[in-house]
Amino acid sequence: MSPHMTVISPSSQVLLPTPTTRERSTRPATRQGKSYFIRTFGCQMNEHDSERIAGLFELDGMTATDAFDTADVVYVNTCTIRENADNRMYGNLGQLKAFKDINPNMMLVVGGCAAQKDRELVRKKAPWVDVVMGTHNLDRVLDLMDHAEQWGPITEVVDELQAMPSSLPVRRELEHSAWVTIQVGCNNTCTFCIVPSVRGVEVSRRPGDIVREVERLAADGVVEVTLLGQNVDTYGRDLAIDGRRRPIFGDLLRRVGEVDGIRRVRFTSPHPNDFREDVARAMAETDAVCEHLHFPLQSGSDRILSAMHRGYHRKKYMDRLAMAREIIPGLAVSTDIIVGFPGETDDDFELTLEVVEEARFDQAFMFIFSARPGTAAADMADQFVADDVIQARFNRLVELQNRISSERNQEIVGTQIEVLSEGPSRKDPLVATARSRTGKVVHVAGVYPAGTFLDVSVVSAAMHHLVGTPI
Repeated sequence: MSPHMTVISPSSQVLLPTPTTRERSTRPATRQGKSYFIRTFGCQMNEHDSERIAGLFELDGMTATDAFDTADVVYVNTCTIRENADNRMYGNLGQLKAFKDINPNMMLVVGGCAAQKDRELVRKKAPWVDVVMGTHNLDRVLDLMDHAEQWGPITEVVDELQAMPSSLPVRRELEHSAWVTIQVGCNNTCTFCIVPSVRGVEVSRRPGDIVREVERLAADGVVEVTLLGQNVDTYGRDLAIDGRRRPIFGDLLRRVGEVDGIRRVRFTSPHPNDFREDVARAMAETDAVCEHLHFPLQSGSDRILSAMHRGYHRKKYMDRLAMAREIIPGLAVSTDIIVGFPGETDDDFELTLEVVEEARFDQAFMFIFSARPGTAAADMADQFVADDVIQARFNRLVELQNRISSERNQEIVGTQIEVLSEGPSRKDPLVATARSRTGKVVHVAGVYPAGTFLDVSVVSAAMHHLVGTPI
């Protein structure tokens, strides 16, 4: 999943489904009139968790605000995928301390992956934080805030999932689009990844529960859903379906895609080692499933892939990518690539460039290796690559992928595509920012509210976006 940062804003869509526990349904709202601010770092899973935290805050009588410096409650949802994510978290907490000094009644809550990993370290580095909690006990946030108000700061980080995020109330950013958690945790052992430590082992939701949630979303006007899991290709492997334990993600795609009112189904993230033909055929044969596949490569060197514990080699990756493109017409592919993994040589990096040139990804999320404490790669310090070498390689990769992205986008000029408006552009309110089924950003002149479908003719293309004219 690709990391970024979002903020829950007062204009967000509120959806408070019936809570799944008696305690939540009978709890009185105790913070009527108070305001909250949520800052989210990290991937889509963190975004979805923040929506659920916001839903619980709404249930407790609070309202969202853009003014974090005067908010009664500030929730920081942390990420630990790279070192700079930790640095940004502590930098934000330092900034918030100044506001808490002015307003001692401000409550600071820190949750998410960094809190799950660091636990008492967060308390040690930022003793002014009122609540430190992890990724497995989102449903406890109000109780922990109650404790902090009555008894003082508290840290509660548990190692087993207490409640699926999708079982909690939600406050969505967009009315027309929604995240749906289908699975949490990961059973892989990628040596660079901290996710298994902070999210736990794979746990899949029952397919019927997922479909019912999507049906409720469709009834509320949602037209696009994104299915979330750390490795969606293994979804259902921990469930006994028809007396067997097997991945059933292809079946789930078909069922979700058949829900009336849902016109677009997306998902993230699959794993190349587990991607199978049945999923590709479900994508091709289910009208609502979008023609976009995020297919993380990480490296083009078999030697580095082995050191990463990725479970596949270059040929296997390319064969499965070719299979997906053959089965799914018009497929757009994005990827993740790490530069400078411990032990990476010039020859290894050249192999990565070869794969990128051959694969011709529409988009790539490119990262400089960051050693995360608690991962196997962090113990490979004797093989770390020099910073200047990594930066030079990274610059070459970015230059190559930018050229390919531009060429891929130019191939679309002159065609007609369907786009879904996400609302006015941040730079120009008279231009709508929309997205194609393949996940490409398309700018369209005119005022088109979020959730509006348009057929457009693509008139020009840039490296990271298209320009369309309504037909």
